[in-house]
Amino acid sequence: MFGHSLAPLDRAMPILLSFPEYSQISRFLCDLPGLEPGRFSILRYENQELHAAVESAVAGEHCFLLGSIAPPDCQMTSLLLLAHTLRKEGARRLTAILPYLGYSRDDKNKPGQSLTTAWAGALLIGSGVDEIWTMDLHSAHDRELLAIPVESLSPSAVFGECLRRLGLTMATFVAPDQGAIHRCEAVKAAAGAKSGNIAFFEKQRTANGITHHNLNGDVQRCAVIVDDILDTGATLVSACERLVSAGAEDIYICVTHGLFTGQRWRALWSLPVKHIFCTDTVPTCTGMQDPRITILPAGPLLRAKLVGFDTEP
Repeated sequence: MFGHSLAPLDRAMPILLSFPEYSQISRFLCDLPGLEPGRFSILRYENQELHAAVESAVAGEHCFLLGSIAPPDCQMTSLLLLAHTLRKEGARRLTAILPYLGYSRDDKNKPGQSLTTAWAGALLIGSGVDEIWTMDLHSAHDRELLAIPVESLSPSAVFGECLRRLGLTMATFVAPDQGAIHRCEAVKAAAGAKSGNIAFFEKQRTANGITHHNLNGDVQRCAVIVDDILDTGATLVSACERLVSAGAEDIYICVTHGLFTGQRWRALWSLPVKHIFCTDTVPTCTGMQDPRITILPAGPLLRAKLVGFDTEP
């Protein structure tokens, strides 16, 4: 059994129900005036079926669910079951706060293959969720596939502050593909960078993995790569190899969601990568014990979003 329990306040107000995996983010939110911490539990029976129990009065209230639909699969089923239970109990509106929006990359409509982004949206809608808040949505196309309102918060200010402190305002800012140009521009602006235009690659997926070609733009000795996800690291390794060929000697990486899957990403350290910055949208990354990796809190960005938020639909 797991859940998040805090004493309720005496007056009705929006309710935050946070899964324990996201305690590092909920601690920035649970003391907000006008936001009541909710109480719930998820039980798994011996036959492995799930059961949700909501202990807070939610009828007529706007409820915020802080959790994940990314693997392991129990995260998705638990959040969906809780959402369905809140609707059954009369919650007026449900906002799913999903710092890392799992299944957002399977968004290509290929014959005979699943379109998982659309499937995830259908499951959320079917469970009663009205809207999603997330960090750095993978692509604008995801909004269409999810078919549910999505508020995407940018981590650019957080990254920009770190880069200013390191004095990297003259570095070349690099997008590993054209889809990452907009987030790269946002981080560059937040850092107050004085360098030229964004450099970017054209990316191709082959049977052997990711390859980068046709580097557009000049590269200085120091480069900063900005992307949304570090999963296996194949994309970033390929991009860094190309940057080295173009003359880069020091590389810094800003990535919103650090999955750090497997071991392939460790090849970055054999390249001139000096540091990786990522946020704590994926809770497992907070356990990284490498001084070359800095985990930045996403909680303050969500707190700022919630401050003064009008909960009326």
